[in-house]
This record gives sequence, C-alpha cells and structure tokens, in this order.
Amino acid sequence: MIKLKTAEEIELMRQAALVVSKTLGEIAKVIKPGVTGLELDKIAEECIRDHGAIPAFLGQYDFPNTLCISPNEQVVHGIPTNVPFKDGDIVSVDCGSILNGYFGDHAYTFPIGEVKPEVMQLLRVTKESLYKGIEATNTSNRISDIGFAVQQHAEAHGYGVVRELVGHGLGTQLHEEPQVPNYGKRGRGKRIKNGLTIAIEPMINMGTEKIKQHADGWTITTGDGLPSAHFEHDVAVINGKAEILSTFSYIEEVLGVL
Repeated sequence: MIKLKTAEEIELMRQAALVVSKTLGEIAKVIKPGVTGLELDKIAEECIRDHGAIPAFLGQYDFPNTLCISPNEQVVHGIPTNVPFKDGDIVSVDCGSILNGYFGDHAYTFPIGEVKPEVMQLLRVTKESLYKGIEATNTSNRISDIGFAVQQHAEAHGYGVVRELVGHGLGTQLHEEPQVPNYGKRGRGKRIKNGLTIAIEPMINMGTEKIKQHADGWTITTGDGLPSAHFEHDVAVINGKAEILSTFSYIEEVLGVL
C-alpha cells in the first residue's frame, strides 16, 4: 500500500534528505585519488551523527557500513574498502539517514581526477535521466511514466538501463511502496497523487543492462565490466508536481559544477 504523506511529514522528510545532501557535500570535499572508501565511510557516519541523525544503511538488512560505495563497473551496494581510488575512476556514493523517524536516501557519482570524456558523458546523461524522471512525476501521470522518461533518455544515448534494481517509496521505512523502475511503458501502474514520496534513482550502464551479484551478497557489477553511474533524489508530489527534497548543491558547489 502506498503511504501518502501530509505536508508536515514531507517537511520532516526534507530535513532527513538534507542531512544526506550535506553529508555528500562533505564527501565531495575529500574524495580524490588516494582516498579509500572506508575513509569516506567514517567521515559520513560522523557527519550524519553530528546532525542528530542516524546512518540509515548501517545495519539495514545487515549491511556493514554507512555508505554504499561503488566504483567504476560496480552499479550499487558496494561495500567500502581500503583500496585507494585512482585518477580516472568514477565512484557512486549512496547515503541514507534517519531523522525524526523519517528516511533520507540520496546518491551521486563522483569523477576522480581526469576521467575519460565518454565516461563523463555517461555521468551527464544519467543525471539528466534522473531529472527527466522527476519531471514526469506529476498527477497527470502514472508510476510507469517515470521509468519511461528515464529509459527513453538513457537508451537514446546507447546506454543500458538496469532492470533488476529500482527506485522506491520512502518515508518511515527505507523501502516503501511503490517500486519505481527506471524503464517501462507509458500509462501503466498506480496514478501519481499528491503526497507521494519516492526515491528516483537511475542506474545506467555504459554497455549492457545486465548485471551480476557477487559472493559478498551485496556488490552488483555490470555484466560486461563497463562503467555504471547512479544518481538519486528524494521527491514529494506537492500541488500536482514533484518537489525535490534533497539537493546536489552542496556537492556541486565543491566540485565547481554549474
């Protein structure tokens, strides 16, 4: 069952989302060649707790860390390690918080040093596809229209859209109804209503849409070993259209992205 939120609940969710946004902004300040995922994980946990929140991923489904850190061909759910990032890597960082009983869940793929132009294009198109999905999140549409918008944009550039992993409802639980695929046909699924709160998160691969799960039970990689990008926002439907509760502004101010 989809749990539509009141204006007061949406404001609490906005606060939780902004804790994550600010935490990713702190990550942006330090992520570079030579830094490890475990170093970022420690910074993130401290930042979340300093804001009076709880790391949402730590212990969720027995996940061992605060951040999911997925470099290069890893799609999502990567476990932070002591392996230093290298010049030319891309690193998807997914972070969650719990504040006042509500979840924030937000992700960004960071370029490390000098990244190949074709990989930077993957990042650009994946982020664009996120905003295409957000634009389609309005009360004139249904849930499948979100995925249709993401898929159309990503596939127009020759990229693979992951099928097995999807966006989701968000609220007092990290994963609520509805599921929000990044693909689909127009006009299918539940009607979008005011009060809907969801995490939209395109996971777009440079090559095949197929993925592999590794023996650790968490790490997901592309089927062909080519890079994957992941961007995620929390949104609420207010007055008929999507309002973004999270923000990339803390990250992009550090990175100098216009």
